Amino acid sequence: MLSFQLPDSFLARFADRPVPWGFADAAGNSLGEITFLRTYSRQREDGSKERWHHVCRRVVEGMFSILADHQRTRRLPWDEAAAQELAQDAYERLFELKWTPPGRGLWIMGTPLVNEVGNSAPLQNCAFVSTGDMTPANPAAPFAFLMEASMLGVGVGFDTAGAAQGLTIHDPVVHAATTGFELDARGTASAPVVEPGTPVFRIPDTREGWVDSTVLVLEAYLSGADLPVMDYSLVRPKGAPIRTFGGTAAGPEPLHRLHTALAGVLHGRGGEPLSTRDIADLGNLIGVCVVAGNVRRSAEILLGRIDDPDFLDLKNPEVFPERNSYDPARPGWAWMSNNSVVVDTETDLTPLTGAIARNGEPGVIWLDTTRAYGRLADPADHRDHRVAGYNPCAEQPLESYECCTLVETFPSRATSLEDYLATLRIAFLYGKIVTLLPTHWERTNAVMQRNRRVGTSMSGIADFADTHGREALREWMDDGYRLVRDWDRELSERLAVRESIRTTTVKPSGTVSIVAGVSPGVHWAPGGTYFNRAIRFRNEDPLVTLFRAAGYRVEAAAEDPAGTSVVFFPIKSGARRSERDVPLREKAELAALAQAYWSDNSVSVTLSFEPESEADQIAGVLADFSGRLKTASFLPQGNVTYPQMPYTQITAEEYAEASRRLVPAFLDAVYDGDLATIDAIGEAYCATDDCEFDVLRINSEFAAADG
Repeated sequence: MLSFQLPDSFLARFADRPVPWGFADAAGNSLGEITFLRTYSRQREDGSKERWHHVCRRVVEGMFSILADHQRTRRLPWDEAAAQELAQDAYERLFELKWTPPGRGLWIMGTPLVNEVGNSAPLQNCAFVSTGDMTPANPAAPFAFLMEASMLGVGVGFDTAGAAQGLTIHDPVVHAATTGFELDARGTASAPVVEPGTPVFRIPDTREGWVDSTVLVLEAYLSGADLPVMDYSLVRPKGAPIRTFGGTAAGPEPLHRLHTALAGVLHGRGGEPLSTRDIADLGNLIGVCVVAGNVRRSAEILLGRIDDPDFLDLKNPEVFPERNSYDPARPGWAWMSNNSVVVDTETDLTPLTGAIARNGEPGVIWLDTTRAYGRLADPADHRDHRVAGYNPCAEQPLESYECCTLVETFPSRATSLEDYLATLRIAFLYGKIVTLLPTHWERTNAVMQRNRRVGTSMSGIADFADTHGREALREWMDDGYRLVRDWDRELSERLAVRESIRTTTVKPSGTVSIVAGVSPGVHWAPGGTYFNRAIRFRNEDPLVTLFRAAGYRVEAAAEDPAGTSVVFFPIKSGARRSERDVPLREKAELAALAQAYWSDNSVSVTLSFEPESEADQIAGVLADFSGRLKTASFLPQGNVTYPQMPYTQITAEEYAEASRRLVPAFLDAVYDGDLATIDAIGEAYCATDDCEFDVLRINSEFAAADG
């Protein structure tokens, strides 16, 4: 049982209160509620699903239990009455969707994995690890962290710095079995048959087992250790439940493919130096394994040098055809990471503009600005001089092995500036509380408990700017930032911990912005006034049956017809403009405003542009916003479409026809457990629809290559 409990008399007031979900569709169903039910509503012990008031209770009691445990175990003053007052305010504001934890917190805060085990790793969205930390004695350490964090749903950034460490590839002794990798009818791998005395590693059926076995492969080729025979027979078969973290197992095949691919990259190259491409291949192949090995998505960002031609060509199929292959029989892995160059404000970026105009990469990281400044409206403070890189969505500068602690607020849902400032106090408190829990990684704890870095994010920024104007937005940002810094000083003294090195950010926002019904992060909504929003569900999800019965368009997913269905929801948006209506420079200006007056970490911004009319502006935007942004990525909008894209525009007439045809889906049947329910899938890292779109694009290109 959690150590902090809200009173039943308080909770009873919310059981039947309407929830202000975002985005009602043509049938009157809420896309926000549907997204919540699919992504964050956990299955309860009686077989029913959590309603929103249950999740609010789990989150608030979970965070205040961590707070109470911290105070009591350290014999610090604890005022139960004051805590109850603050917790009830937190619950009310969460219920009204004025703030939320990041998606991961909505999904897992208040569960035994966090509150009983006492591990904050499942709450962390993202991380960064530098391969510059590779050593001859422990060359696989950064990749082990990348793999385990990714398997926990944490998006991981990494870099190519290991190529400068002078490491060489070895030709290890590879022990062989007399039988190959085989699966029986249940999907269980058979134990290998080996000669007497042959070393065998029986891979435990755990996350750690997957990581340890991969480390053995890497250490064999990077330090010369013998490579034992791998025994996959203990790994549970495909479809078996993963009880602790949720979801279902993928079986041993993705792990076997990873080990084979890693060996394929390094085998027979003894004496060669470890290269930029090698580091990219190892990290990307691990990411592909994680994507295949669980129901959650994964994300990577790879940082490299602008003067490294191999890095710049990593996604060039003419230079590296194998890693960029679209042959379904031998698919490539270059798509697994977004690649960005690390530069300073004096770097000439003109040579990159052609590649950016073609496919949006590489992104740009101004590391000198990052290390010197918090908010760009403030003087340089050099507090982040140890920063080595960024998380995959590039809103959090991080030291090696550091994770992101994030939380979201929605200013467009506030009734006044005073109301928003009160919400900020609750939101930052959530983030600060998460920093009180360690992870199970000692190196991560050493950094995070020194920095106490929090990313209190704004979402719906474009909505607010279009409705209230830029000057009001600047005022809310500036006043809000000052409140957060003052509140951090007060909290840190009360909790007897360090002040947070940084406190605010703009994350891209994923499905949480849909739940709240606001535009994502600093971006304008992509759909326009009328659009179909495509959402993917596992085929066994009872929601698929309900939506089909209610008349919705339901299709088998092009990338996974046997396991996934796509449902299309006709939406009329309240947004004044979509991203296609906004010029490239205006998008950059809004991000720069947030970087100046709100975010002392960074602003995650993907600057979408029309290739025909705006590609020639990229060089000017990069030059003009160097020193005004810490990071930037680009995305050509184009007119190329792919099957079942997240957003497709429709006409007013099509929306009206859908309104006449569709009927509301009876969601109570899922909530109450009358239909067979499945657990929520959770949200990985800090995803946007661009990530989902990129995966769909890659899958479509594989399908096209297959004929």
